[in-house]
Amino acid sequence: MSTARFMMIPGAPAPVAPFSHAVEVDGWIFVTGQMPTDPNDDRAPLPAGIEAQTRRVMDNLILVLKGAGLRLEHIVAARAFLTQFERDYGPMNDVYRSYFPADRLPARTCVGVNGLARSALVEIDCIARRP
Repeated sequence: MSTARFMMIPGAPAPVAPFSHAVEVDGWIFVTGQMPTDPNDDRAPLPAGIEAQTRRVMDNLILVLKGAGLRLEHIVAARAFLTQFERDYGPMNDVYRSYFPADRLPARTCVGVNGLARSALVEIDCIARRP
């Protein structure tokens, strides 16, 4: 097993807690759950609605992956967390699906939770594999 590489990605959203944006071990990259925060202003209000928040989360995942030298196509698994599961599951899926080719969807788990940091509606983390 190789040494873990702990990454803080310039230009990615400021962490809302004590964590690294991503950690790489043996070509596996574990990306911390991304929130719908503005990477240029972490004090800016969150986007309104699940669609806009999901887009911001996916765009933030892209920023972190890019900083690690990867793209969405390298994601092998993802986890989504929703605070309003029944209401937001369908619309979140529509936005999430639009970021991936239909024949290349990562494995995924989606769960309802009682709350997320900054009262966000959605958070998504992922595991990627370096080619």
